[in-house]
Amino acid sequence: MHFSSWSLSFFFVIFHSFSYVSLQANKPNVLLIIADDGGFEMGAYLNKICQTPNLDQLAKNSLIFNKAFTSVSSCSPSRSAILTGAPSHQNGMYGLHQGVHHFDSFNTIQSLPKILSNHKIKTGIIGKKHVGPESTYPFDYAQTEENNSILQVGRNITHIKLLTREFLNSTNQNPFFLYVAFHDPHRCGHTNPEYGAFCQKFGNGEAGMGLIPDWQPIHYQWDEITPPYYIPDTEPARRDIAAQYITMSRLDQGVGLILKELKDYLNNTLIIFSSDNGIPFPNGRTNLYDSGIAEPMFISSPYHKKRRNQITNSLASLLDIVPTILDWFGISNQNLTGKSLLPLLTKEPSDKSKEAIFASHNLHEITMYYPMRMIRTQRYKLIHNLNYLSPFPIDQDLYLSATFQDLLNRTKSGQPNYWFKTLKSYYFRPEWELYDLKLDPAELNNLASKTSMVDVLEDLKTRLFEWQKSTQDPWLCAPHAVLEDQGDFKDKIACLGLDNGV
Repeated sequence: MHFSSWSLSFFFVIFHSFSYVSLQANKPNVLLIIADDGGFEMGAYLNKICQTPNLDQLAKNSLIFNKAFTSVSSCSPSRSAILTGAPSHQNGMYGLHQGVHHFDSFNTIQSLPKILSNHKIKTGIIGKKHVGPESTYPFDYAQTEENNSILQVGRNITHIKLLTREFLNSTNQNPFFLYVAFHDPHRCGHTNPEYGAFCQKFGNGEAGMGLIPDWQPIHYQWDEITPPYYIPDTEPARRDIAAQYITMSRLDQGVGLILKELKDYLNNTLIIFSSDNGIPFPNGRTNLYDSGIAEPMFISSPYHKKRRNQITNSLASLLDIVPTILDWFGISNQNLTGKSLLPLLTKEPSDKSKEAIFASHNLHEITMYYPMRMIRTQRYKLIHNLNYLSPFPIDQDLYLSATFQDLLNRTKSGQPNYWFKTLKSYYFRPEWELYDLKLDPAELNNLASKTSMVDVLEDLKTRLFEWQKSTQDPWLCAPHAVLEDQGDFKDKIACLGLDNGV
């Protein structure tokens, strides 16, 4: 397994297809399940502590992706990319959708529910939506935080099961697309501290916590947990992880319930499982390091059994999800930048040397302006920090976490932080970061200024720039030039220098 992959928000998709395998008469369907800020805490990715038997069984019936990555490590931007196949800078979801942040995708974007509805496929969503506007992401059936408590539709696995049953009963055996978006294992210490750091107490049957009938809570010993390399090895951090594991197990049990509801549909169902962004720990979510963008992913097809329980090391992006779904349904590709992953279910590519995935981050919360662009190949990664003269921002729920508060207090008092970085080096980053992932998987040795790496650096810069052009990136010329693409520059865009180099 790719050891740096430890992210924390799942997304799980189940699809039926008819045209891809000539199953029009079988009226195939799609189920998409996404969890929030979860990742590799499961046996399928060699975690020996967190108990996830349902996900592990799904993995055994799937092709397991060892190098799958999100295109942006932030909730709403990632979900918009998952549902549109377009990076956040192209679809308009620059930051979080809710509250005062109020970011929305463009009205002209053709999202997955729109496309499928146009092909007479009924669409439904249960759980966390976190994208908008409604006109861009319309679902025929919707039980989300917009008309329910997010705790009930996102963490109450009994309620999620019953809503799934309700939706299935409403389809009248017609083709459907159902998106189930778990809120586990997202942090909730910022919004609902009474339920614990990860809402691990919600519904556990204790006084004031309510009861989720189908959930059997599993508790973990913090001192038996070994944090991944990028999380401080301290008691507060281990306790944080132990709380997260409780909600990971709740997610796993919820996935099991969903699959049971779908038992009559599984013979012609494609299942895709992944996550939306990195876990809410230092060096995780909102970062473009592998610890922030690497995701679990399984794809299980009833018609491609040869590669079940095998691993692929081909690079995959969550931008590939929409092309994969459209390919499965036999719907034209809509000029998307991603690729279908269905061919990997047949065989592994013989040459992966030209593979690359891209990432694009702008904001998380409204105050967290830190645009970054990234290209990652099988060996190298290049990150362009456009706002590199400012400190890297910290989001609200991570800041309040026991892990970060301990790291902050240790730094202030001059104590050892038991981390692989200092807070200063974490906050202040150079404009360009170049890493050799073969020799430096923890991404600690920046090679951008090495004369021996000039050719690699220039090649990656060129490929990244071309991707930004092809996806109409408004930040194409930042931070040292102004993008001009109107008037005299309408037919030939230009980056006009600011002479602001430092």
